[in-house]
Amino acid sequence: MSLNIVHLTVELVIGFFFLFIIVIIVGRKIINQITPFTFIAAIVLGELLGNALYDDNVSTFYIIYAMSLWGILLFIIEYLGRKYLFFRGIFQGKPTALIRNGMVDREALRKSKMNLNELQSLLRQSETFSVREVAYCYLESNGSISILKKPQYQKTTLEDFNLPGKPAYVPVTLIRDGEVLWDELKDLGHDESWLKWQLLAHNVSDYKDVFLAEWLENDGIFVQTIQH
Repeated sequence: MSLNIVHLTVELVIGFFFLFIIVIIVGRKIINQITPFTFIAAIVLGELLGNALYDDNVSTFYIIYAMSLWGILLFIIEYLGRKYLFFRGIFQGKPTALIRNGMVDREALRKSKMNLNELQSLLRQSETFSVREVAYCYLESNGSISILKKPQYQKTTLEDFNLPGKPAYVPVTLIRDGEVLWDELKDLGHDESWLKWQLLAHNVSDYKDVFLAEWLENDGIFVQTIQH
C-alpha cells in the first residue's frame, strides 16, 4: 500500500511539473481556451495525465513520453500558426459576421450552428438588448461576440449634453422565425390586429415572411423579413 502511494506521489509530481512546463512553453492561450483547437488540446493533455496516473500498467516513463510528445505537437502547431497565415486560419479559425449592416445573416447563423435565441442571448450578455442597435456583429473563434453599434446607439453620457434622463425599456420579441410569440404580445397589452397594423406599416402582410419583429417602447417596431 505504501509503495503504491509513493509511486503515485512520484507520478503526480512529475506530471504536475511537466504540465506546467508545457503550458509555459506553448503559451497561456491553452489556459484561456481561446480557440477550439486549444480547448481540445487542454482536454487531451489532462486526459493523458489522468489516465496514466491511475493505470497501474503505465510507468513513469510513458507519462513523460506521452506528455512530451503532446507538448511538442502543440508547440509545432502554435509555431505554424504564428508563422503562416494558412495554418493560422485552420487552427485558430476566423470570425464570422452574424449581423451585417444591421441585418441578421441567417446563413451565417446556420453555418455557426446557432439560432436567433442564442444570438439574442449573446447580445444581451454584451449589454446590447436589441438587434436594431447593431451595425455589425462578429462571432469570434472562442465563441464570444464583437459588436459595432450603430452611431445613434453608441454610448454617450447625458451629462455631456446636459439632458435629463429617460426611462429605460426592454425590447420585446414579437415574431421569431415566422412564429408569433402570442404571450409576449399579450403582455404588451396588444392583440393580433395591432400586430398586423404594425407589420403593414413595413409592407409585410404575412407572419411567415418575418424573420424577426421586435417592439421597443418609444422607438416602435423593428422588422427583418426572410429573404427567399
